[in-house]
Amino acid sequence: MDVFEAMEKRRSVRSFDPGRKVDEELVEELLRCACQAPSAGNVQPWRFVVVRDADIKTRLAEAALGQSFVADAPVVIVVCADLAAHASAYGRRGVELYAIQDTAAAIENLLLCAVALGLGACWVGAFREDEVARALNLARDIRPLALVPVGYPAREEVQPRKLDCKRLTTYI
Repeated sequence: MDVFEAMEKRRSVRSFDPGRKVDEELVEELLRCACQAPSAGNVQPWRFVVVRDADIKTRLAEAALGQSFVADAPVVIVVCADLAAHASAYGRRGVELYAIQDTAAAIENLLLCAVALGLGACWVGAFREDEVARALNLARDIRPLALVPVGYPAREEVQPRKLDCKRLTTYI
């Protein structure tokens, strides 16, 4: 599948086929694609925690304000930023902006790769960071920025209405 088709087919999948597991090789490919993202100064601040443990996935779903589909996914990839990596390279701006931009690029690569592999995923940003950090025993400088539940979609998701790019663009 080419990148244009993957962008067209990408959906936020919140319902996963409970009978299908996600092979380790596919998870590795998702992470490989995520790591191909650009980053400020090539710092590559992203860190990933791959969660298959049911109890930890339940804790993540609770931290995600009760979004139960997080626990239902066969795999949850928690995308984090290593704040110390950007602080040493770019100071405050690195921590407050570049780390977020860089990990966002990695997440989008991961989502597009999931589509190309026939998987479904959802970018979850609504969660209590402190609870996620505790559930995963993260170091102080590792900030969780997204939960990405991954699995085989239980059904085909409908394309949400997208705004026309012409309405969102100004040419000067």
